[in-house]
Amino acid sequence: MHVADLSTEEAVRDAVEASEPHHIYNLAGSTSVAASWQQPVLTADIVGVGPVRLLRAAWELQERLGREVRFVQASSAEVFGDPSQVPQDENTPHAPVTPYGAAKDMAHQMVAVYRRRGLFATNAILYNHESPRRPPTFVARKITRGVAAVARGERTHLTLGNVDVRRDWGFAQDHVGAMVLLMQAAAPGDFVVATGDAHTVRDFVKEAFAVVGIDDYERHLRIDPALYRPADPSALVGNAGRLLALGWTPSVTFSELVALMVAAELESV
Repeated sequence: MHVADLSTEEAVRDAVEASEPHHIYNLAGSTSVAASWQQPVLTADIVGVGPVRLLRAAWELQERLGREVRFVQASSAEVFGDPSQVPQDENTPHAPVTPYGAAKDMAHQMVAVYRRRGLFATNAILYNHESPRRPPTFVARKITRGVAAVARGERTHLTLGNVDVRRDWGFAQDHVGAMVLLMQAAAPGDFVVATGDAHTVRDFVKEAFAVVGIDDYERHLRIDPALYRPADPSALVGNAGRLLALGWTPSVTFSELVALMVAAELESV
């Protein structure tokens, strides 16, 4: 196992050394919070230790070339766990409640460590970022896919777990734009990337059914307690004031996001 770890670290270092990048965006990782409960060790290695390998390689490249190498880490609102503070900002205490959140928190802290060492290292604390390309195992895509199937008469209902949790849903393209902006900022730091607009999963379901002209959405909704996540945060909503001050603003509203995702499902058939 130790040899394998060294091999992975060397491969990452060799790739960075060979390409000599000016900017490194780390978006890699297993992104499913639910799956992290089944594979906590793998999650810790990929999501937690993986960024450390990149940070070390970036630092060594900067030292060798004598020029700045910038690094932006895709951090996550999951580092906050189930916070009592709503909305959350960059000063909200970290208290992750999932293996995924704990792994993201390790990477988040290591970004700060290398920043103090002199690397331009920034944490983009991403809240839910959705698009039609989201895998169907994620709740937003599961909803839009299911609603489209109901609208086409292929099924009669949509089955979900806890629909009362509140989330800050944004458009993936806007979140990527935020990371590009942060890479070009005057100084590195930690920045919440969020819309500040909170909606429950039930709100998402209602909005999605409304897009296809179904108002009595509850007739098509089934709740299965077996689908409830362990330690599911009740309200993850971000205060992106620090990022907004840099000129970033979301371009897509919650309703527009739901509509474009449902439209994409209908058009894909």
